[in-house]
Amino acid sequence: MSTLPGFALVVLLLSASSAAADELALKMDPELGGSAATGRQGPMFLSADRIESTAPNIIEASGSVEARQGGQNFFANWLRYDTTLNLVEARGEVRLEQPALLVSGDSLRLDLDDYSGELTQPVYQLIAQPGRGDADHVDFIDENRFKLQDATYTTCPVDNDDWFLKVADLDIDKTRNVGTARNASLRFLGVPILYTPWMDFSLNDERKTGVLAPTIGTTERSGFDLLVPYYLNLAPNYDATLYPRLLSKRGVQLGGEFRYLLNDVRGENRLEYLPNDNEAGRSRWSAALSNIYRLNANTEAGMLFNRVSDDDYFRDLSNLISITSLSHLNREAWVTTQHANWNAELRAQSFQTLQDSTAAPILEPYARLPQARFGMAQIFGSGLEFRLDSEATRFAHPDPTKPEGSRVLAYPTLRMPLTNSFGFLTPQIGWHGTYYALDDSAPEQRITRNLPIFSLDSGVTFDRPFRFAGQDYEQTLEPRAYYVFAPFRDQSAIPVFDTALQDFSYAQMFTENQFIGGDRVNDANQLTLAVTSRFTEAESGLERLQVTLGQRYYFSAQQVTLPGVAPRTSNATDLLAAVSGQITRDWRIDTAWQFDTQNGTTVRQNLGASYRPAPGRALNFNYRFIDQTTEQVDLSGQWPLGDRWYGMFRYNYSFQDNKLVEGLAGVEYNGGCWAVRAVFQRLATKEDQSTDALFFQLELNGMGRLGANPLDVLQQSVPGYRPSNEILQTP
Repeated sequence: MSTLPGFALVVLLLSASSAAADELALKMDPELGGSAATGRQGPMFLSADRIESTAPNIIEASGSVEARQGGQNFFANWLRYDTTLNLVEARGEVRLEQPALLVSGDSLRLDLDDYSGELTQPVYQLIAQPGRGDADHVDFIDENRFKLQDATYTTCPVDNDDWFLKVADLDIDKTRNVGTARNASLRFLGVPILYTPWMDFSLNDERKTGVLAPTIGTTERSGFDLLVPYYLNLAPNYDATLYPRLLSKRGVQLGGEFRYLLNDVRGENRLEYLPNDNEAGRSRWSAALSNIYRLNANTEAGMLFNRVSDDDYFRDLSNLISITSLSHLNREAWVTTQHANWNAELRAQSFQTLQDSTAAPILEPYARLPQARFGMAQIFGSGLEFRLDSEATRFAHPDPTKPEGSRVLAYPTLRMPLTNSFGFLTPQIGWHGTYYALDDSAPEQRITRNLPIFSLDSGVTFDRPFRFAGQDYEQTLEPRAYYVFAPFRDQSAIPVFDTALQDFSYAQMFTENQFIGGDRVNDANQLTLAVTSRFTEAESGLERLQVTLGQRYYFSAQQVTLPGVAPRTSNATDLLAAVSGQITRDWRIDTAWQFDTQNGTTVRQNLGASYRPAPGRALNFNYRFIDQTTEQVDLSGQWPLGDRWYGMFRYNYSFQDNKLVEGLAGVEYNGGCWAVRAVFQRLATKEDQSTDALFFQLELNGMGRLGANPLDVLQQSVPGYRPSNEILQTP
């Protein structure tokens, strides 16, 4: 109903005059065209079966009356124009046509001086977007303000009133671009489902202060869940949202979000507070603050602050697995600068660790208070590349038994990439230097570690064309060899501040250091050999299949390890194999296999496949195995169940733990101008705990969504999921 101001444009079609008096000039246009170019001030073109002057300054037209001015078209059975009063009256099948709106009615009375008047029984249809409705009566107050009584609005097609908004009184104010509705009710399939005694809304796409659509749902841990957001449009570049939330088992949670975007500053800050949780017996809260300030074109400063009142906050109050599984909340402040050949950073960082259980506590990371980093890169005319990575960090920990201290490290390198059309050869040499200043609890307070590192990376590419099933393809064969040498340095006295062993993978085989972090540098005399073959469509360049094999070989025994980790005993890593690609238009596979050649056993295995023949038709299969720790199967999909019906599911089961990680079942129906979704989810939130949630949502096209929002859950849990509105051609 935001375009109902179009009623006022009737006046454009009946501007100054018609026939038969001396001061009147009748403009005849048999084609009724060309008026759009003249605009509002141009002449009016009028045609009718009969046009006459019935009295001085009175013009009457009857029978198929048509008038056009400035691109507006007006039709009626009878029209009367009083040039003295500047008043126009029209009756019988009154109809207005303009680019954005069609409106018809029984009778029109309009004063062309102040644009006051009335139109009875208006029926309108929007052109630029789906939307139509009617009213009992419309009163024109002036050119920019009018009122409608007993008005309706819907986006459903003509002769379909599955849902509509009915308003007793509707005021339109174009000067403020605001509409105000009183006694408004929303009816769905003939049943009133929502009522408000008063509401106002924007007449254009601009944001406006007001109540947003509520979110309604239920979860096992919190009961009935009702969230009613209130949006505050404070300015074009900053706003706020208040979202009180009723949880029947826990109480009333208060939340607020403030966003801003200024010339050099941007941020998003959210606070939530649940006083006196009825289930937990305490008050609970969360804070998520993010703010960034750009000092100049190269430099910016920022901060992140995330904290919750207790370990179970997300598990009790959220239904997204990506949030319920959070174990560390980041808090940091930083200043960074980026330039053509160098960069620098100053950062202070700490964490809040959310424990899952006391039986298997999660180790809290060290805080960096602070950390300074400097890096530079330079390419010389000969192609020689110089790079420097350096940092100085002070590590602190809340556990008094953990050693604390400072670490300074620098790693300058020189590399010379040698490339041509069929291969590459890249030698690199660097010097890794580190200095530690530790507190009195450490066995050694001053430790220095220096070692050179040499690597040589090389590869070639062979290709050949071939033809298969009437299609031209190109196959490549890409062998690669990567050698690393780093001498042994005793690092047993160095504490572990931020270092862990990288997961063994194809990418990790082509790195110098198997550790991530600066507290360990592996001793290395090793060679990685790998080969990749790709099968690509010659015409489109689409990669249909990629096959990779790789293994690393050691020429010396391992001596550098993390505390409590035994050194390797074999002279080679496990064999890695991977197969992936869009093998057909509908099928894609992604598999990876890690095989222990010494013991003849599988260490890690990922088998993945997806079938997506069309939007709304998606099936996903994934099997994941990690020796002694993980064995899971993950099935998910979306599929049509019938005309306009879709089913969604996910089954993620852990054989290692004998429990369901996530189960989801849902159904969606699209009614053309509306859609309804119902989703049930069971989610493991702790080692021995799970929660159930029920989502039910009604989406009215062009109006909004009512109920609990399952879209985030579906898009995260069911890869390839598409809402039915994006699949079907709905109005």
